[in-house]
Amino acid sequence: MPHRLTTERLALFGTLLATFGELHPACDHWFQGSTTASRKRLYGEDLVHADGTPAVPDSTRPAMTTSTLGRRAVACHVASYTAVQLGATIAVTRAFGYRVTPAALLAGAAINASTHAAIDRGALLLWLAKKTKKTGYIEHCQAVRLADDGTVTREVNGPGSAWMELDAALHRAIGIGAAAVTTWLTTRPGARR
Repeated sequence: MPHRLTTERLALFGTLLATFGELHPACDHWFQGSTTASRKRLYGEDLVHADGTPAVPDSTRPAMTTSTLGRRAVACHVASYTAVQLGATIAVTRAFGYRVTPAALLAGAAINASTHAAIDRGALLLWLAKKTKKTGYIEHCQAVRLADDGTVTREVNGPGSAWMELDAALHRAIGIGAAAVTTWLTTRPGARR
């Protein structure tokens, strides 16, 4: 018969893992806006306005670099992702009569948020793909898009691409670590005094 603490830890870990993993697609596809999704991988030193239009030298509107616009977009996405994850984690665990400690909740959310931002900006994912020899997979499995005018384009990182599959796999693998850390912080001796 398993020890009570072992059972508690396994149950909490499984609940967190399911919540983190199953929410990821919803946060990426339902809660993330189209504009945010299209801008989060923008890089460059060209000046643009907050709406993405190029800034002209005599413009009176505030301007930023394209990289800044990309970082803002990923920050907006990660903020909504984190809010949904925290809210769902609290709701699910409390619905089952369990309270995760605030420090543990924040630690798990911080792990998921910081890595989500780094992966979604793109540079880290490409670096990992290169190190693990997955760039051929990314180049081979691209999506083809048909515009209204009949123009066909290739898209390396949108829906239907290897990039998107590798992105989701990384987020879910990191969710295992986030769930383990959250579980350990909640159930360690003296955590709930």
